[in-house]
Amino acid sequence: MADSKKNAKLTIGDQSYDLPVLSPTVGPDVVDIRKLYGQVGIFTYDPGFTSTAACDSTITYIDGEEGVLLHRGYPIDQLASQSHYLEVCFLLLYGYLPTASELEDFESRVTNHTMLHEQMQYFFRGFRRDAHPMAIMVGVVGAMSAFYHDSTDISDPWQREVASIRLIAKMPTIAAWAYKYHVGQPIVYPRNDLDYASNFLRMCFSVPCEDYEVNPILSRAMDRIFTLHADHEQNASTSTVRLASSSGANPFACIAAGIACLWGPAHGGANQACLEMLKEIGSPENIPEYIRRAKDKDDPFRLMGFGHRVYKNFDPRAKVMKQSADEVLDLLGIENNAVLATAKELEKQALEDPYFAEKKLFPNVDFYSGIILEAMGFPTSMFTPIFAVSRTVGWVSQWKEMLNDPQNKIGRPRQLYLGETQRDYVDIEKR
Repeated sequence: MADSKKNAKLTIGDQSYDLPVLSPTVGPDVVDIRKLYGQVGIFTYDPGFTSTAACDSTITYIDGEEGVLLHRGYPIDQLASQSHYLEVCFLLLYGYLPTASELEDFESRVTNHTMLHEQMQYFFRGFRRDAHPMAIMVGVVGAMSAFYHDSTDISDPWQREVASIRLIAKMPTIAAWAYKYHVGQPIVYPRNDLDYASNFLRMCFSVPCEDYEVNPILSRAMDRIFTLHADHEQNASTSTVRLASSSGANPFACIAAGIACLWGPAHGGANQACLEMLKEIGSPENIPEYIRRAKDKDDPFRLMGFGHRVYKNFDPRAKVMKQSADEVLDLLGIENNAVLATAKELEKQALEDPYFAEKKLFPNVDFYSGIILEAMGFPTSMFTPIFAVSRTVGWVSQWKEMLNDPQNKIGRPRQLYLGETQRDYVDIEKR
């Protein structure tokens, strides 16, 4: 916990109060208001918690003004270009880059936990055939607590460790099986001789009558998608996981809560919205008209996949994702795919337009990840489940950190009440 070396002064009427100011290792100072209500009898008002730090953390740091994203101090572009997803998982979970033997052991533990309990197949069959994959994932992940009783005791460090490995290992299998159920194909079991990303692609696209040979370019692109979405500080779904965890809920319930929050179109559905926009545009020749509409403040149309709420100059993840998108499109070709051809031309025209440069509306990670997933053959309904697979390690890391925090207490936000004051009940005959 940061120590306070200075104070802020709050004046209400003729009374002044000193509030401690906490200084982080990097980033803006934070005014400590934990004792504000007890001392002053007032709350603060901050809808969306956009100016409130609900916890302290050592996992991820974001500087939106400078376009910086650090995992345990390491820049995301270095991790995405020089590392791979499971090594980043180790880093997020344990706080340091592993040695060769530590990484081998970690990868082995994850690989050997990718199978699901066989009886969990019945959960998938219980959903309607047209169920959205995210609905299946919320249900199945929550149901894991009914199958893995030996890793639900959050007071046991070893059980927390087992639950962490199981969630990271089994989430790709759950997502792939949800996809197979969604498209009406038989499920495909994981294989221990494949890496994390290749295993996921094979479980999604292999069928009993024809095996799927994973192209290393596609596997690398999928690994980068996982890496670039692994954690993103205290976003909505991560905050949801922490809030659920604060009540003492088991790990599978907490992660299921995070998946449910991620399902929202304002959070995990951004790349799906981007692809739907591209399909609305239709073809490259229609782009100038849509760019004109995007500039018109009176037109409700907005370019999805451009700009970012947190990053004000550029998304540090987008550069690496663009490289993967270029590699995938070059491998698969875009001549016969109007959506991908439109995406490439929209990117070109937007980057050349002074309006977008002035407004800092740059293509973000969702723009490029949507292009890659579309090119691979995933339907848009699978975009958010893949995001959930990626983000699982971030949720788990934040969950473990919170449980080890001696300041951990159940979340209980306050409110600004604007309803009726007390009034007496009136019998129905007199109303």
